[in-house]
Amino acid sequence: MTGTSPLVGIAFNSFAPAANRSDETISETSVEQTAAELFAALRDAGYAAVLLPLRDSLTDLVERLREQPCDLLINLCEAFRGIPQLEPHVAAFFEAMGWPFTGNSPVTLALCQQKFVSKAILQAHGLPCPDGALVQPGAELPDIALPVIVKPNAEDASLGIHPDSVIYERAQLQRQVERIWTGYHQPALVERFIEGREFNVGVLQRGSRLEALPVSEISFAGMPEGTPRIVGYEAKWFEDHPLYQATVPLCPAPITESLREALQSLAVKAFSAMGCRDYARVDFRTSGEGEIFVLEVNPNPDIGLGAGYARALKAAGLPYTEFWRILINNALERKE
Repeated sequence: MTGTSPLVGIAFNSFAPAANRSDETISETSVEQTAAELFAALRDAGYAAVLLPLRDSLTDLVERLREQPCDLLINLCEAFRGIPQLEPHVAAFFEAMGWPFTGNSPVTLALCQQKFVSKAILQAHGLPCPDGALVQPGAELPDIALPVIVKPNAEDASLGIHPDSVIYERAQLQRQVERIWTGYHQPALVERFIEGREFNVGVLQRGSRLEALPVSEISFAGMPEGTPRIVGYEAKWFEDHPLYQATVPLCPAPITESLREALQSLAVKAFSAMGCRDYARVDFRTSGEGEIFVLEVNPNPDIGLGAGYARALKAAGLPYTEFWRILINNALERKE
């Protein structure tokens, strides 16, 4: 402890190239940049902080924290040993060790990572979601009206989502499902594709109060003709790619007050339904008829300075360091 300021450990997954797909690695390497940005921001705000990269051994982290105990950890870990599915396990390890940490619980991280399970939970709470089916290897294809979007059931950061993930002809469906089975070794989620506008809403927990941040919209105005209007992997991560340049975030979104209220209300409800804490982002699409659909809840979303959540914080007039002060206080209160 330095004075009255807690010593903050910034835990993040160090990139493991051998365990990743060569064409989908930038989403993993970006975590290290976020950790560096956060370290600088906390230092400028007067916090004492240390960087704690996780590589291939959690015992190394235990030894380091024995030598230099931290009052809490900021959990930026989105994978372990290059495996995104181990993200909840890292949080569970922190919890088992009794280390207070920011962000969502291991249970919430695990539930939200399983897209089909989280869809069932959201629907059980009365939240509107697109129809969907989980397709196991060798199983029959579901009878869902086209178009559909096919994605890995347990990935995030748009992994496995590309323009050909949107299926308009049933003859293409089997091929896309098999790509998920062989490329990601997991079931495929086949979900009704909502051809409309795309929004997202960040939710922030301040103590016991939940606050919806300004609504963001992804503008597809510059999307090439004939290309599905989605934020796939190329559009999300490759700044020099035409699809990245054609998916422009707008925050605050240019929408009516009634739509803003509806999206923010649903975001808070979805946050609570999934048992989220501290912060999360809820993704939506609206149909041409104005129906709102919850696509998914993203606990511990990308919090880099160039990411959408930080953009929403800025639109809300909330400084980046103040956001982290809130999360640090939340974690310390859970410790008591």
